[in-house]
Amino acid sequence: MQELLLKKISKMNRLLILGVGLLFVSVYFLPIWHISLAAPQYPEGLGMKIWIDKITGSSTYDLQNINLLNHYIGMHEIVSESVPELLFMPYVLGFLIFGAFVTFLHPKVYLIVLGILNIVILGILGMYDFWRWEYNYGHNLNPEAPIVVPGMAYQPPLLGCKEMLNITACSFPSWGGIILFVALGILVWVILDERRRVDVSK
Repeated sequence: MQELLLKKISKMNRLLILGVGLLFVSVYFLPIWHISLAAPQYPEGLGMKIWIDKITGSSTYDLQNINLLNHYIGMHEIVSESVPELLFMPYVLGFLIFGAFVTFLHPKVYLIVLGILNIVILGILGMYDFWRWEYNYGHNLNPEAPIVVPGMAYQPPLLGCKEMLNITACSFPSWGGIILFVALGILVWVILDERRRVDVSK
């Protein structure tokens, strides 16, 4: 194991690590997650995109209309400023980019292992934080709202679709989130390939 961790990464895999760093850079320009709402009063549907540093509607007035629906059932308004994690997430992504470029310049397997651990830990924390945000929005309702259904909560699903009154909410990774999963897969593949190279050389 120590031999593998201290092994110098092959030239091809170094280029893959550089590619991972560039993939991370692209996440600054793509939404990470997408939540869609289908309701009879909005037959074309509504959508909300979560980026690394902001929340927007899928189209011009989607977020405004989502907040209008939320107002009637007592949910808080969704604005980027209400999610403090969006303030430091760009720096977390910058840390991952820095790690990828350091690994490219100092190509050792143990740095890839550290990168995988960082992505997995940050991913778990990020998903938990996202679930907690959804929980707070769906459960902390205004008792003076125009529409109050006793015992009803409006927490969107973390992943998948869910029926809430006459609204179907769906939550899935968007392009930025898919890229993060792909980057993690590339790093795992590089580790397996370097291990294979060690075994072949014996």
